[in-house]
Amino acid sequence: MSTVSAAVKQRTPIRPARVLLHVFLAGTALAWLAPLLWAIFSALRPYSETSDRGYVSWPHTLNFDNFKNAFEQSDMTHYFVNTLFIAVPAVLITLLLSSMVAFYVSRFDFRLNLALLLVFTAGNLLPQQVIITPLYRMYLLTNLPGITASGKLYDSALGLVLIHVAFQSGFCAFVLSNYMRSLPHELTEAALVDGASVWRLYWQITLPLCKPAMAALATLLSIWIYNDFFWALVLISTGENMPITSALNNLSGQFFTDPNLIAAGSLLTAIPTLVVYFVLQKQFVSGLTLGSAKG
Repeated sequence: MSTVSAAVKQRTPIRPARVLLHVFLAGTALAWLAPLLWAIFSALRPYSETSDRGYVSWPHTLNFDNFKNAFEQSDMTHYFVNTLFIAVPAVLITLLLSSMVAFYVSRFDFRLNLALLLVFTAGNLLPQQVIITPLYRMYLLTNLPGITASGKLYDSALGLVLIHVAFQSGFCAFVLSNYMRSLPHELTEAALVDGASVWRLYWQITLPLCKPAMAALATLLSIWIYNDFFWALVLISTGENMPITSALNNLSGQFFTDPNLIAAGSLLTAIPTLVVYFVLQKQFVSGLTLGSAKG
């Protein structure tokens, strides 16, 4: 029987539609990876060789000198630490606040339940460029003596943390509210009968059940906040306070810029996001569809 089934499988004709599908997927994957592969190729070549022979030429020298020089010249360790002080608090505060909002709108019925959730979600629909001028003025006028090194909300890590929390909380509240609605209401009802407080319902009963959703969102938030360039460029003026994405500007000279060196620096800054993705790959993939089947 197994021989007959194997023969049938071997005789199954290859459908042209399936061949076209695989060709399309392979071409799409190659087009997606082409800029990354070109950046790696450029980063491994010295600029003197590419300036003489051109970028589209067979390499004669491949080494890691550009990576070493980019790491040393940009003082990358310092900017990695700056990014850590911005990303970690922003992720934790965003998850805490958004989970509180999600718990309230998903576990309690009141007239403005849906309207409150829509207000938080609508914040993600507002383009960043629309509010940058009033936000910039507000940051300049907000004095924080003794709290930040600049004495203002502007040019401080605290300012970047707050703006990331404000912009990411809406999406997280929306996703977590959908996830919490899928949890059995009998759990919270039984806890209420036993005399549990609202805080205990949130902290000890609901939140532990949301660990998969929280892990997925933490992965996504870490990558989004780490890769931010716009807010750091506008709200930070001191070079030493900038995160890693903005620090690549240190590799550009006043009269000359080495594109191979910048390619190496860009690849080095991308390493932490790749590490986060490969370590938390399951949570990252689940985060792409999180809440799509909840309701």
